[in-house]
Parts: sequence; structure tokens; C-alpha cells
Amino acid sequence: MPISRRLLLSGGAALALTGCGSDTGRGGEGSGRPRLSHWYHQYGEAGTRQAVGRYAAAYEGADVRIEWRPGNYDQQTAAALLTDSGPDVFEVNGPSLDQIRGGQVADLTGLLEGVKDDFDRAVLAPKTWDGRVWAIPQVVDTQLLYYRRSLLEQAGVRPPRTLDELVDAARGLTRGTVKGLFLGNDGGAGVLGGTPLYAAGLSLVTADGRPGFDDPAAARTLGKLHRLYADKSLLLGAPADWSDPSALLQGLTAMQWSGLWALPVVKKALGSDFGVLPFPADGPAGRPAVPVGAYGAAVSTRSRRQEAAKAYVKWLWVDRSDYQEDFALSYGFHIPARRSLAAKAGKLREGAAAEAVRFAADHGYAQPLLWTVAAQTAYQDALSRIIKEGADPEREVRAAVRRTAEELKRAGKKA
Repeated sequence: MPISRRLLLSGGAALALTGCGSDTGRGGEGSGRPRLSHWYHQYGEAGTRQAVGRYAAAYEGADVRIEWRPGNYDQQTAAALLTDSGPDVFEVNGPSLDQIRGGQVADLTGLLEGVKDDFDRAVLAPKTWDGRVWAIPQVVDTQLLYYRRSLLEQAGVRPPRTLDELVDAARGLTRGTVKGLFLGNDGGAGVLGGTPLYAAGLSLVTADGRPGFDDPAAARTLGKLHRLYADKSLLLGAPADWSDPSALLQGLTAMQWSGLWALPVVKKALGSDFGVLPFPADGPAGRPAVPVGAYGAAVSTRSRRQEAAKAYVKWLWVDRSDYQEDFALSYGFHIPARRSLAAKAGKLREGAAAEAVRFAADHGYAQPLLWTVAAQTAYQDALSRIIKEGADPEREVRAAVRRTAEELKRAGKKA
């Protein structure tokens, strides 16, 4: 997959602080306007780079230079924030708690005065710490369960509303060369992450900073994912992984977990022969779950032009609703971060797209700011062993809870 806003960046790119620049050509400081550098990670969606350049050129308050950053963007920005040669404004999946506590990012709370409640609460939450906002969400990305209506009807299976129904449906839809469900070539551990926990009414981290899955319901729910694997209901070894809908389109599976970005391709190929659902609830305290995330615009405290940078961020990601809708829906398929924009966007008002917007609003959760890489690795390793090896869910959950507790203590929280 090309790098895009829908996938976290990973890999071993060097920490080069040079990038591909795109000057707006208005003359910089000599023109009487401050010059700002604005970094973006390298998107895979065609036209995105040209679009952000167009937005920057339209801003009258500063000369904004766009930096398109290939490679391991997160590592590049983390290193650059420690120097005087980094960006004024930068796109960030976080910022991380270490960056906030280390004073590397500016407080942007004031930019949302009067409009904060219009931003999607789930994606704003992990950009908020100590009651202050440290990045402005740009778009909302989400994941969904796609299903082929005709295949479900032929098998006499209704769209699953609970995890037990999903397990039964996947088994009933597995016929010949067609598998019932595709959760990725690793069986789902990588893409699902904490989604099954939220579907059980739990969380990764509680509001008071404790492990949110130290509960018997966690083992019960995660154990059911192994049933999918043991029943041989899961498609494994597909030519493309979960983020690409081709397994569903080629008839390799009757149901597939993928992203909202896939919806236009699915609709074009299948017409009305598909539907979408959130991850189904499990147990008496369960609820449907929809993972959401958002890159945001942040301002470096190393910038000598912080006020100018903040004014530019407010103009682009708070005031210019036309650019925000264009960025979300003209180069890929995403939900604007402002709820009012999502409600009126023409491409999101009907059919599966409208359902996806509703699912994200009603059932969306974002990865908590306190959820560290080490905790995530421990949890996903445990989930993989449960799914593929049938490892004891209670034992695996206990170990992941212990590791999460250690990380939360390191972050200065009770656990």
C-alpha cells in the first residue's frame, strides 16, 4: 500500500531532516509576511500534495512552504522537534505524551474557542491533555465490516449484530473456496487491536489512567476470535491485506474488515450488493465498536513564528471549511473532523457512507494518548497467540494487563 493518512507510518527510514519542498513563491520575509514551513507525511492518494500546496498559496497571512516528507515521518518529526531546523507547523498522528510534556508542541486550545464541540469528540480526545488541545484534527478515518448481501441471503445468514452471530455467520458463509470472513492475513491481531475490547464494553486505558481490560470479559471476548480461526472461517494468505477490499470484490470472502476509504471502490464494483456494520457487540455490557483516528496539525515550540503559525493553523483547519471538506473527500474518502461538515457533505449523506458517519459518531473510539508502543506490542502479541495458537486467553490478558500497568506507571499514572 502507498503511504496514506489511513495507515500509521512504520519502517526503518533514516532520520534525514531534508525533504521535498514546495515554495508558494511569494517572496518570504522580504515581502513583509513571515515565512512558515509546514510538514506533511507522504500521502498515497493522488492529488493530495497539489491540494495542500493550493491551500498554502491561498493564505495571505504568511508565505507557507510545504514540505512533503517521504520515509519514516514520525521519526523524522520527533528528531526535528529537538532542533531549530524543524517545521513551524507539522502534521502529526499524536502528538505523543512525551512531546507534550517535553514542551515540544504549542497549546492550541484557543484556536477552537466557540467551535470545540463541533469537532469529533473521539479523535479530539487523544490530542487533549491536562484540559488543553495540542493538535487540531484534520479528518476522521474509520474501519468497518463490509459484507456481500447476496452471499448472506443465499446462505440464509443475517448481518451479524453480536460477536457470537459473527462467529456463526463466518462459519455458515464458508463454502468451497469462499471464506466467511477476512480480518487480514495475520488473522486480525494487527488490524483489530483494541476494537474487540471496546465491543465488550471495556477499553485500553480507563479515564483515570488504569488498564481498561483487567476484566474477565476481555478473555471471554478475545477467546471468541480464536473460534473464527479454529473453525477455518477466516481467509488467510489473501493477495492483498485488509486495507484493500479486493478479497471481498473478488469473491474470496463474504465479509471483510476494511476502511471507509475502500467504500467508493466497493460501491463501484458491487453496486447495491453490499452493506456495512460496526464491529459487533459482545456480552451484556457490550456495544458496537468503531475505531477512529486522525492526523492533526500541530505547532512546534521551537518555531520563532509561533503566533503566525497558530493563525495559519486556525485559518486552514478551523475557518476554511471548504478546504477541510475538499481535503477529506476529494483525495480518498474520509470524514471531515467537524461534525457539521460531515452532516452536510453530499458524498456522506446517503447509503453506506451515511451509515459509516453515524457509526463513527455513535460508536467511535480512538487509541488513548496513554497507550504506548510497548503496551500495544504486548497486547497485540497476546492477541495473536490467542487467535492463531489458541493460547489461554486469561493468562495472555493477565500478562498484557501487567505490561500496560507498568507503562502507565512510567507515564506517571496510577495503575
